[in-house]
Amino acid sequence: MATSLSETTWQKSLAQAIRDPQELISRLNLPQDLLEPARRSAHLFPLMVPVSYLNRIEPGSLDDPLLKQILPVELENADIPGFETDAVGDLNVRATPGILQKYHGRALLMVSGACAIHCRYCFRRHYPYGDEPRTLADWEPVWQSLQADSTVQEIILSGGDPLLLTDLRLNDLCERIAAIPHVKRLRIHSRLPVVLPDRIHAGLLEMLHGLTEQGTMPWMVIHINHPNEIAPDVELAIKQMLQAGIPVLNQSVLLKGINDTAETLIELSEKLVNLGVIPYYLHQLDRVTGAAHFEVPQAQGRKLIEELRTRLPGYAVPQYVREIPGEPHKTSLLG
Repeated sequence: MATSLSETTWQKSLAQAIRDPQELISRLNLPQDLLEPARRSAHLFPLMVPVSYLNRIEPGSLDDPLLKQILPVELENADIPGFETDAVGDLNVRATPGILQKYHGRALLMVSGACAIHCRYCFRRHYPYGDEPRTLADWEPVWQSLQADSTVQEIILSGGDPLLLTDLRLNDLCERIAAIPHVKRLRIHSRLPVVLPDRIHAGLLEMLHGLTEQGTMPWMVIHINHPNEIAPDVELAIKQMLQAGIPVLNQSVLLKGINDTAETLIELSEKLVNLGVIPYYLHQLDRVTGAAHFEVPQAQGRKLIEELRTRLPGYAVPQYVREIPGEPHKTSLLG
């Protein structure tokens, strides 16, 4: 597969992402007293935000819901009881390097350790990505394990962000997956259609659509927390995926001061379903070290979902869930 102009376009966009707290603060006209706390927190979990996403943030507004998701702050350095580095027990279900097997019939592959944006609430902000397979040879035990386990019908590509792989590398992975007879579905979890929407181009969509002819159905799960994230270029990326026959689901995280009102969640769901995206999950915050200041009480979350149920059609109401380490499924928080 040759490198296309579209692929080099998104890679150039990625290279232009903001990584320096000083540049972020200057470009958004933010107070300079945010700089040193941002530098301290970014030392532990680096800042990264694409220009496309930055352009959706209102300059000078400390209350901007998109800014709060990407600005490193001093609160990340607080030591809060109950918040851990491996909040969802990933390392306990990593029997083979590269595979997390938490759920019956599904296997999650850690195919990338990088993201195009560093969300400050990320539940994998402390994950040891350096321990995962890197070369094609390193991945051979993974394929052998999957070939031998006929109960696996769905493979989930995660990380990091799997769409940060080149088209060539992603195609190699997809071909290996499609060659496993008992795997019927491939699910890709990615934030790139939202934060770096030019990653969605004709070559990528053609490759994913081609999987259906090999008996493997591709699904895309995107991650949007707030309606302001749905810019025109994001809408276009979503429409292109749907037109290519790829179903699109959305996952959100319930975040204090960002989307913890019924009006915000209703606007988000309506924007999603109007585009043809199903609001899939609303996650209770995973209690990862450094993210305690984002937590919303579960009682408040339940009230929000109940209000959504009274004002939206059923298909527009996400499931309110949390991940409990050791449980073989997401746990509903609605009783």
